[in-house]
Amino acid sequence: MVFDAIDQYRIFLQIFPTMKKIIVLLLSIAVLQSCKEELKSTNSVNVSFSSDASDVPKDGRLLLMLSNNDEKEPRFQINDGLNGQMVFGMNVDAMSPDVTITFDDTIFGYPFSSLAEVPPGEYNVQALLHVYETFNLATGQTVKLPMDNGEGQQWQRSPGNLYSKPFKIRVAENGIANVDVVMDQIIPPIEVPKDTEWIKHIKIKSEKLSEFWGRDMYLGAHVLLPKGFDEHPEAEYPLLVFQGHFPSDFGGFRTTPPDPNMKPEYSERFSLEGYNIIQQQEAYDFYQRWNEPDFPRMLIIEIQHPTPYYDDSYAVNSANQGPYGDAITYELIPHIEKKFRGLGEGWARFLYGGSTGGWEALGVQVKYPEEYKGCFAACPDPIDFSAYCLTNIYEDENAYYYESANKILEVPSHRDYLGNIQSTVKESNHLELVLGDKFRSGQQWDIWEATYSPQGADGYPVRIWDKMTCDINHSVAVYWKDNYDLRHILERDWDKLGENLKGKIHIYCGDMDNYYLNNAVYLMEDFLESTTEPYYGGEVLYGDRAEHCWNGDPELPNAITRLRYNSMYVPKIMKRIAESAPKGADLTSWRYK
Repeated sequence: MVFDAIDQYRIFLQIFPTMKKIIVLLLSIAVLQSCKEELKSTNSVNVSFSSDASDVPKDGRLLLMLSNNDEKEPRFQINDGLNGQMVFGMNVDAMSPDVTITFDDTIFGYPFSSLAEVPPGEYNVQALLHVYETFNLATGQTVKLPMDNGEGQQWQRSPGNLYSKPFKIRVAENGIANVDVVMDQIIPPIEVPKDTEWIKHIKIKSEKLSEFWGRDMYLGAHVLLPKGFDEHPEAEYPLLVFQGHFPSDFGGFRTTPPDPNMKPEYSERFSLEGYNIIQQQEAYDFYQRWNEPDFPRMLIIEIQHPTPYYDDSYAVNSANQGPYGDAITYELIPHIEKKFRGLGEGWARFLYGGSTGGWEALGVQVKYPEEYKGCFAACPDPIDFSAYCLTNIYEDENAYYYESANKILEVPSHRDYLGNIQSTVKESNHLELVLGDKFRSGQQWDIWEATYSPQGADGYPVRIWDKMTCDINHSVAVYWKDNYDLRHILERDWDKLGENLKGKIHIYCGDMDNYYLNNAVYLMEDFLESTTEPYYGGEVLYGDRAEHCWNGDPELPNAITRLRYNSMYVPKIMKRIAESAPKGADLTSWRYK
């Protein structure tokens, strides 16, 4: 304990040089208390996997999890919220069957940094091995990363991962001893969704991505066909791209009313009883709207583009993830349009989505201004990195703490609409570090870095800040600014981009977004409203007291409007087409009843 306190003291001195006297006093008190209270720790948990689960050595991230309730398996309770459970992690190389790996007090964890900090009591214990594969990149480096196996980069349920069934243990006053955890289970493959009359599923090999990653890489999509697709072979259709996290199937479309035997489930997020029934009703309502005589006949797609770093690629080219932007825009979308009779021209393509999908909608529109005719970006991830949630990566020195001469105050990362805090930036990043070093957690902060950062000499991204000391790397921040800060790019290049983006940018955000994403939207709005020659000609709207992910409807709550993406922007899209389609464009073949 004395070593830990001194180590923390040194880190804080680097961050807060004006606080030395206060910290010295606090350290002295902590050291005196530790000397009085120190107990010999005997924490030791032995983890292995059986030869029945796998008979070959495995690389990966070995996780040990503890939970103090029986609500779910520990692996499904790991998060940075107030009810998140405990996890400890380490890398393993060529871990062999029936060979024991020991977790002791030196292994980093979250929310307790060491097993020595876990309070006495009864817990469920579980282990999981998140398996890594080897990639020989086109850039010449070799990296070990988790390959997506059809689940959308979810380590808790990724096929091929090994895990143990939970069982009870007791943590005594002096720790854990004589506990053996054997991973004898393997997560099975994901069942691929089947085509229906309305929804088709495609998967193509991307030559661009395969070259970058040094192995075959694929893109997929779920395609919603319009009414009368087979009956109108002469028709060619506009394409709507619904951006967002990995979709297991096309969501929000149901050809039958809600299941009358379904048991109502309570949504804690929205404080709504029976939200599962509401979801089914909205999906059925959309099916009915889709079939109305006056509803425009279009194609809608949801894209599957998971990477070894995350459940989607952010749909742009990246030094670390490869040319996903080009692969989607120039390989996948033309393939879909050819197969399903899309019009195949920029004036007939539109982008929309929320959160990650909101950033993607705007980012793709900015990066490919002539290939799409408009974007509708709801609650986008930070679109100005001077408001990278609550951090200004260009001016702040530290990402975890507010600058202060006399106190230590952590920067929040999540709030509710009343301002109540659930987690901090430090907590979120430390959880990611436990789940996987070298950006391999599959979580939010890591994917931003994997997308926006330059590639390091070891083949992995370069950190925007150190996960432990939290010092910001301002040279990396400059790279981010030049390549992915969307407000900066628009301001820098408006003389080149303005004409191609006029009337195309629509942004929506709640003013109490849970992740403080509205701050960057304010800055983007300030720039857009200042534009001339041309004026941007779009819209930026805010939802009063609305949380993540408000998408533009001032009358209905998030819980409902988030289920209506595929229809709520259609009137604006049709207006855009009517006002800006080129002379001779096909505006009739797809407007049948």
